[in-house]
Amino acid sequence: MARLRILKDNEPNLRKKCRPVSEITQRTLTLLDDMLETMRKANGVGLAGPQVGVLRRIAVVEVEEGNVIELINPVIIEQTGSQTGYEGCLSVPGRTGIVTRPDYVRVKALDRFGEEKFYEGTGLLARCFCHEIAHLDGILYTDVADRMLTEEELKAYMESDAE
Repeated sequence: MARLRILKDNEPNLRKKCRPVSEITQRTLTLLDDMLETMRKANGVGLAGPQVGVLRRIAVVEVEEGNVIELINPVIIEQTGSQTGYEGCLSVPGRTGIVTRPDYVRVKALDRFGEEKFYEGTGLLARCFCHEIAHLDGILYTDVADRMLTEEELKAYMESDAE
């Protein structure tokens, strides 16, 4: 496996809409494996194709250690509720924003074997699904953030969240 370079928010490929994966090949499988390794090394919980310079609708998510969700051509098919919380991104290092997302999300995607799967998530998992799928449409969380936080505001926000 190879560790990939994560693009930063000023790089144009992050703003492009990704094309669907038309065929799952060995390159696709290697990409999924490399994306997972890259995400873990960077201490992330999700990583989308455009973040590593691949303009295909592909993402990996691991909110709970060992529970890896690979998403090929993901589509949000249901969403309900609302949650507002802080959010960051491996492509936007050192910055955090307050973002409102659905509290429940149901996603349809292909797995690495080309089988259609359905995934449901609430809380952080729902937030992660929305965040990564938005990347596939060239949207960064900074585009939808209610506001960006200073370091002092983030510290205060995290302290109040822990109470």
